[in-house]
Amino acid sequence: MAIKMLIFDFRDSEKNFFEQNKFEHFDIKFYPFSLNENTVEELPREELENTFVISVFVHSEVNEYVINKFKNLRIISTRSTGFDHISKKTVQEKNIAVINVDSYGSKSVAQFTIGLMIALVRKLVPASQYLKRNKGFCTDFLGKDLSNLTLGVVGTGAIGSSVATVAKAFGMNILAYDLKVRQELIESIEMQYVNLEELLRNSDIVSLHLPYTGKNYHMFSTKQFDMMKQGAYFINTSRGEVVDTLAIYDALVSGKFAGAALDVVGCEDISFKCDRFANDLPGVTLNCVKELDTVKKLAELDNAIITPHVAYETQDAIDYILQQTFKSIREYIKGSNEHRVY
Repeated sequence: MAIKMLIFDFRDSEKNFFEQNKFEHFDIKFYPFSLNENTVEELPREELENTFVISVFVHSEVNEYVINKFKNLRIISTRSTGFDHISKKTVQEKNIAVINVDSYGSKSVAQFTIGLMIALVRKLVPASQYLKRNKGFCTDFLGKDLSNLTLGVVGTGAIGSSVATVAKAFGMNILAYDLKVRQELIESIEMQYVNLEELLRNSDIVSLHLPYTGKNYHMFSTKQFDMMKQGAYFINTSRGEVVDTLAIYDALVSGKFAGAALDVVGCEDISFKCDRFANDLPGVTLNCVKELDTVKKLAELDNAIITPHVAYETQDAIDYILQQTFKSIREYIKGSNEHRVY
């Protein structure tokens, strides 16, 4: 008997994987929308009663209400490293396994981060926009050499360490903050671990590569930004919730920051999906409405780069995510808990 599986947040970039691979023991149905309290009501009764596995991305909100709609759900597979969009309390009470994909973006996110760093320091976006708007030539886009700058890396897991390694190849001085010290990075690229305040005060560029735990909500806000150098740069390709977006906007407008690049923001499901925002406005929290307004204002600034959570999105990374997703599901069914997070 085939395992009934529903895949949500399904995108065109994932179609190639399923066209090239066969899943004889799975009965799979694809949904392009995210799973949440509204969309779960659209699912046929037969799927709610018989689905064994669901697969989601971080845009889905798999809370108690959603989980309880499924009568025979045994596995929730998230095609991401983070899993805070899934109710821990509910899955533990119902003994539903939650499986994630670890370290899938170490190369793609690191390369994207370095690209953002170069774009900020060399003012690529405003220089390009100037020509598009004025059709003229201007040399007033003075940049800096990365080799003369200090990079502060917050979080030295797979992605953070990759960013640090590439940055060192540019000749940058590297400071790092993490609860876990990686001795091999100290030895290989002479990275120096310091406390967070020292990192903020001494870095020309600060780049975040840490998970969202719920306890580190707005870990970076006005207090932390005030510690940073005048004219510093700030990059976040980790999770939007760890940064106060309004504080970023204020730091850019005031001139405290020379530039900032955000691939993630809070309330992404409305900030990066305006059609959903228009349809679901009555159920959106006031905080998310404010977040959306701030993101719109940030997008209008020449010294800000906003991208819709695409740092990981290369075909290589997506194929890897899907390969690991099905590998982990099969292994769990056979009795392994290696990739189970709850």
